Amino acid sequence: MHHAEPVVLLLVLVAGLVILAHKWAIPYPVLLVLGGLALSFVPFLSVIRLDPNLVLFFFLPPLLYPAALFTSWRDFRRNLRPILFLAIGLVLMTTTVVAWVAHSFIAGLPWAAAFALGAIVSPPDAVAAEAILKRLGVPARIQAVLGGESLVNDATALVAYQFAVAAMVTGRFSLGGASLRFVLVGAGGVALGLLVGLVMRSVQRQLDDPPVQVTISLLTPFAAYLLAERLHVSGVLSTVAAGVYLGWHSTALPARTRLQAQAFWEMIAFLLNGFIFIMIGLQLPGILRALSHEPWSRLTTYALLISATVVLVRIAWVFPATYLPRWLSRKMRTRDPVPPWRHSVLIAWAGMRGVVSLAAAFALPLVLADGRPFPGRSYILFLTFCVILTTLVFQGLTLPLLIRKLGVKDDGVIDSEERQARLEANEAAVDFIEQKALEEHLPEDVMARVRAEYCDRIAQLNACCEESGNPGGVVATPVYQRLQHGALQVERQTIIALRNSQQINDEALRHIQRDLDLAEARLTGD
Repeated sequence: MHHAEPVVLLLVLVAGLVILAHKWAIPYPVLLVLGGLALSFVPFLSVIRLDPNLVLFFFLPPLLYPAALFTSWRDFRRNLRPILFLAIGLVLMTTTVVAWVAHSFIAGLPWAAAFALGAIVSPPDAVAAEAILKRLGVPARIQAVLGGESLVNDATALVAYQFAVAAMVTGRFSLGGASLRFVLVGAGGVALGLLVGLVMRSVQRQLDDPPVQVTISLLTPFAAYLLAERLHVSGVLSTVAAGVYLGWHSTALPARTRLQAQAFWEMIAFLLNGFIFIMIGLQLPGILRALSHEPWSRLTTYALLISATVVLVRIAWVFPATYLPRWLSRKMRTRDPVPPWRHSVLIAWAGMRGVVSLAAAFALPLVLADGRPFPGRSYILFLTFCVILTTLVFQGLTLPLLIRKLGVKDDGVIDSEERQARLEANEAAVDFIEQKALEEHLPEDVMARVRAEYCDRIAQLNACCEESGNPGGVVATPVYQRLQHGALQVERQTIIALRNSQQINDEALRHIQRDLDLAEARLTGD
């Protein structure tokens, strides 16, 4: 098979499975993993192996960066305590408990190798969490906490993983040295990411060329990640810091650049996600070949044991971490009231693992410093795959059902803030128009037309609030959306008919169609 054919096959499979996932209301990462798993058993198909360096240095930076770029810094900062509890405390706790279980039950697995396994399976996946939660309509704070956790936890896990592998290979480990190194690696990654963001921002401010600016945006996560890894600090935190910083300052970019960059990153994230989840499923046959001499009963027992440990540790951590600090501190209870228990259940269950775990497992060295094989490497690969499959498929499929059973719904905070911001922006624009009318004595017909447009928007926003029955009403009511959408479709059909009858050319069609597309995107919130 030619090298291009597997890529084309995977693209076709990604498109087809995502269509089916939307049709069946299944989170698409789940169906992609299962599709890759089914494809891996097709006879005579070329074996496609996962290259850990490709994942960690090529796939991971452009997947982390847009997630950080579109993260709300305000929400991240407000929820920093629960985010760090999950991204640092829970990751280290999971690493420790999984290491103890693996060392206790898997014969011949040394402590260092067991800790490597724990670090590998400890971080929930940023891609999986975002892809599954994006369409489920959960409260804004849950999205902020889980999104923030998924941005930071890879850094904690990968640093712990490096220490465990180094201890296994060299036979030396110092807890004090590791703790100091952990702090330095994290702080260095954040500082370097902010520096990269500052440099890229200064470069972007000198340009007004969307293709070039989008290209620079594509290079940014690689610059942050690769430079950090070269300097032996956290590439994950460097990429995240650069993304959050540039996301906060993205308002300074020209409008054309912002529109094109957002569409570009959405497409990049979709394609990389698709490839990654299918690639996860494709790895099982190769992993099983290395364990062909092991009885299935033993492998199944180990897989269930480690997978259950990963899931249960998260559940056991979330509830004390949520409620205990508030019970101990009245000040915290006042500042940050106890969240509903249903929200805690949802966060405890949203612990899907993904490709970073599998890439880290594949990146384990084959031999130790003395030439002996890395102990339990085949077991670690197998158990990592089982944890990913269990959490991604089982938890990913049951998460929507759990949300419905718990009655957890979108709290409308984002819609409320958006409506208020739109209202204040339009009122400020009307004040500006009135001021200009007094200062420059502009033609009354021009003033009336512009004023009427803004006053109509203000009236629509107020009508949305009244129809919803609360001040946090959605920005556009269903009746308004349906009518406006129908009117846009009529406009579209009209200009197409004019083009088809050769009364306008294709360039005129594209200019008008772009305006209609932007209007429709604003209407639907896409």
